[in-house]
Amino acid sequence: MKQYGFFFYPALCTGCQSCQFACREANHLSPGIYLRRVLTLESGDSAGYTGFFSAGCSHCQEPACVAACQNGAMYRDPDRGVVLHDDQRCIGCSACLWACPYGAVTINPMNGKAVKCDSCLSRREQGQPPACTAACPTKALRFGSLDDLEAQGGRIPDSRYLPDGGATHPSIRVFPVVRKEEQP
Repeated sequence: MKQYGFFFYPALCTGCQSCQFACREANHLSPGIYLRRVLTLESGDSAGYTGFFSAGCSHCQEPACVAACQNGAMYRDPDRGVVLHDDQRCIGCSACLWACPYGAVTINPMNGKAVKCDSCLSRREQGQPPACTAACPTKALRFGSLDDLEAQGGRIPDSRYLPDGGATHPSIRVFPVVRKEEQP
C-alpha cells in the first residue's frame, strides 16, 4: 500500500491560481466552492518573505475529518492511499469541516453535504494526473507517492504553510524555500 500526496515547490509558484480553477472545472463545483485555494503568504519579519501556497486536502495518514465523521462518510482508503468522501452517507453535520485543521473541507450549499478533494481519483484511475497538477504551468504542484516526493527533497511543511501536522500526519511535502541570507 502506497500513501499518496502532494508536493509543493514554493519558489516556482507565481500565484496564478491555475490549480484552483482547474480543480473547480474538473469537479464541476458550484460558484464559490473551491477544493484548492492559492494563499498569499507574508512572513511579517524583517526578511519580508512573500510567496504563495496551493492549499487543498493533505490526504492525512491520521485524518481528523475521518475521526470526526460519525457516519463513515469520510474515510481513508488504504488501497488508494488517499482520504475520500461518500456523499450518500454524508448528513451535512459539518463535523469534518470543523475537525480539519487545514480548512480542506467545505459544505456545498447546493446539497448541504461536505465536499473535499479526492486527488482526482477518476482521472488518476485513467492514468491522468490530478487536474490541479496538470494545470500548473511551472510544475510547482505535483502529486505522487510520499516515498517519491521525499526522495525529490520534499519535507513535512513547517508552520509557514500548515498548522502542526503531528496529530494528522499530512501527506503533503514542501520543497524548502532558501532565503537569501541562508544561501552559501
